[in-house]
Amino acid sequence: MAPATTSPTPVSALTARKTWRTVEPLHGMIYFAPEATVSYQRLGIRNHAGYFASRSAPMGAVEPDTVIATFFNFHPRLVRDAMAGVWDVAPPSLVLDARLEAAGAALRRMLGEAVDGPEMKRAAALARRAAERAGQRIEGRPLFAGHAGLDWPEPPHLVLWHAQTLLREFRGDGHIAALVTYDIGPVEALVMHVASGEVPVDFLRDTRGWSDPEWEAGVERLRRRGWLQPAGAVGAGDTLVALSEQGVAVRQEIEDATDRLAVPAYQALGDEGCAELRKLVRPFSKAVVAAAGFGA
Repeated sequence: MAPATTSPTPVSALTARKTWRTVEPLHGMIYFAPEATVSYQRLGIRNHAGYFASRSAPMGAVEPDTVIATFFNFHPRLVRDAMAGVWDVAPPSLVLDARLEAAGAALRRMLGEAVDGPEMKRAAALARRAAERAGQRIEGRPLFAGHAGLDWPEPPHLVLWHAQTLLREFRGDGHIAALVTYDIGPVEALVMHVASGEVPVDFLRDTRGWSDPEWEAGVERLRRRGWLQPAGAVGAGDTLVALSEQGVAVRQEIEDATDRLAVPAYQALGDEGCAELRKLVRPFSKAVVAAAGFGA
């Protein structure tokens, strides 16, 4: 008789969140690393276009409205300006090659010999298992589905990078679904993020392209719902905002829903596999954060 096999232990929403956060710098660095800027510039793609084109390229030569819908919180004008004529400059296949080349070069610079070590190989295998499990649940996750259709790279450090890219987009599509369920628009989502105290207001306003009047209108909509403290309660000016007690509760519900929707991917590893992946990747993530100058 064949020996009994043990299934991975069930994974909690908290475990899914912790595992994503620990590995996320290995994906997120591609938006900050100079190698990416240089790689896109070689194709003739500059400024914001590199970000929008490289992240949307797995879906093909999509129109700006598809990017607006799947990226969610960027001003439509910013997206349309960035995407104007981008596929005439370089088709999605070349943009994807440029992105992968940049990821490989950046990780080698940041991690050195560790990219070829046994810890990297094991971490890559674990992350790929989770990402492939996520691939069984593509319904309602368009940006993830595009990435899931790409071929897997071969070097372990790029396997890990691609796996975390998939897991990030899997989670991100679920987060957007949660926001839509609560009837929260792009500006309101950004304001709530700022009001939580986790991100400086200037960073989100500068990178997402919303004007002062549009931002203030979003603040007012949230105040009418009772999700922000009254004007003047947290400083001078309407842009200094903080969540009310109800707003804190709603935001926590959204984050909890996002975590639950991410669980299916990590069920492939079980609690022990997730803990092993976090232990293996933590030194890599710390090195990436230190080298790239951005937070996890």
